[in-house]
Amino acid sequence: MQIHSLGFDDFSEDDYSLIGIHTALEDFKLAYLLNKNLSTSFYKSREDLNIEDQQTKASFSIFNYFSKEYDFDWSLIANSSKTENQQESNELLLSSETKTYLITEMNKVDFFIKISGELEDSFLSDTIEKIKNIDQIITSYFIDKDKLKSKEFLIF
Repeated sequence: MQIHSLGFDDFSEDDYSLIGIHTALEDFKLAYLLNKNLSTSFYKSREDLNIEDQQTKASFSIFNYFSKEYDFDWSLIANSSKTENQQESNELLLSSETKTYLITEMNKVDFFIKISGELEDSFLSDTIEKIKNIDQIITSYFIDKDKLKSKEFLIF
């Protein structure tokens, strides 16, 4: 009798491209501008990407879009989550803010666009150029997912 085993890599999704975006925009405003300039239809996901461990509890907003023309799934994902902490000390209410990153080694990136499916390089570079041409966006660029240490957070 043969025994077959599956590893974690058998379930991971390798067919996606990743774009990093630097901007000061709120997530909904960025989604609106991407829809306007890329002819997409990003919509807010019903549930955020929630990550919880012993020290942190974080929620990252997600906007989705499915391209029927090219059969691609797009996701706009926030890279940071802010949590407000309040403490009471000597009748004073002190508050502090904790910022958690989805991909910690890319902590300068504000948002990611994950496009699932095999893309031609020309499509990807055209998309990046269109994003760069939006006035409120500082820059955008291709990210090599194979060099990321915490890319498992992008599998959803």
